Amino acid sequence: MESGPAWFAGLTFVLFGVALLAWTAARAVRRAPVADGVGQAVAVPLSLLAGAVSLALGVWCFTRL
Repeated sequence: MESGPAWFAGLTFVLFGVALLAWTAARAVRRAPVADGVGQAVAVPLSLLAGAVSLALGVWCFTRL
């Protein structure tokens, strides 16, 4: 992967992952709904999984530099 696109993709994935994990944690601590119309027991783990996958993809992009 070329250097420019790898940096951009990696940074995008990492920022999204961090923001999603922080937002999910803030909503879960306040017992506020994480997703509209979905129970906490389903929404929190799926959001955490999506954030972790996004972080992993960002790290993978950075290893391709």
